[in-house]
Amino acid sequence: MNGRALVIVGHGSARNPNTRKPICSAVKAIKARGIFDEVRCGLWKEDPHISITLNALHSRFITIVPFFISKGYYTEQVIPREMKLSGPITFRDDKVIRYCDPVGSHPLFAELIVERARAVGAMGDETLVVLGHGTPKNPNSAKNVFLQAERVATMNAFPQVLTLFIDQEPHLSSVYEMATGKRIVVVPLFVADGWHVSETIPEDLEGIQNDGRELVYASAVGTDPRVVDLILDGAAVDIDVAEGPLIASD
Repeated sequence: MNGRALVIVGHGSARNPNTRKPICSAVKAIKARGIFDEVRCGLWKEDPHISITLNALHSRFITIVPFFISKGYYTEQVIPREMKLSGPITFRDDKVIRYCDPVGSHPLFAELIVERARAVGAMGDETLVVLGHGTPKNPNSAKNVFLQAERVATMNAFPQVLTLFIDQEPHLSSVYEMATGKRIVVVPLFVADGWHVSETIPEDLEGIQNDGRELVYASAVGTDPRVVDLILDGAAVDIDVAEGPLIASD
């Protein structure tokens, strides 16, 4: 059938069920809007596994949106390998499969960071910490975290915006050394309140010697319900469904 399908792919986790909740919520919300004929999710560490997600689709035009913060190992290697993608556009049998950028790279993600801070009581005079995962294995992982923090800084919502990481430098452990504000708000630039956000990061914060300042910890940016709009915006594509050559354009 000449239908359209949207597939949201994420990491998933066997350690913490909260990891898949934002993806499931997004699938449910997008289904309710009736924009696509089929809406599904695929996960790396849970079922339904990304390697078989496309098999169940009947639509001719398929759009895949990675529910990740940044380009990196999973979006550049794991997902393309497991889903047998040949690039931004894959032609397979009679299907056209479009592979989009990670949802976390959307420019409006910076606004969600600010809103997550305000949701925990930020007034605008604090040091805002944009906290990413980062990894020394792939430099692309950190690029978008720095970029989104720079976008937040240009909004002039906070006098100081820091970019810190849990797995590379500058590390979260230096938060009190680098922050100049009397109050600090940490916003995790993660897609879900999963294992890191709900367990390892709070433990790390407890282990850092506090100099007496108040530090407030927000929920993951990806839990904001407006992420659905960013997914749809990133998935927007005009594909000619007429017979003959298939043309895809942004």
